[in-house]
Amino acid sequence: MPQTMPFQPGDLVVVVLQAPRERIWGALLGLDASGIAIRGLDLTPWEEVLSLVRTGESDQVALGTRFLPMHRVEAMYLDEASSGAPSLAEIFRNRTGQEALGFLLPVQYPRA
Repeated sequence: MPQTMPFQPGDLVVVVLQAPRERIWGALLGLDASGIAIRGLDLTPWEEVLSLVRTGESDQVALGTRFLPMHRVEAMYLDEASSGAPSLAEIFRNRTGQEALGFLLPVQYPRA
């Protein structure tokens, strides 16, 4: 029986990369055997990102559209609550008052 992929364009995901190790949070734009297209940001400055968005300085956030080649991808997770811990999107909404998809996907990238 063929396995269906749970990942769809517009889903919020966390991608773990290797060489160098990075964690990217964002909206999935596309996924195929060559790699992942994502609109998002590196999670290293997460607290700073939340602070900038909360104070109206979201133009200072290093948000971008990237292609991540599959040879660098270690794992990809749906951004969802787990074991009582909120998703990153829930944290983003609670701390900034904005919806994550609205922040990550401007008009030129409509959700599928």
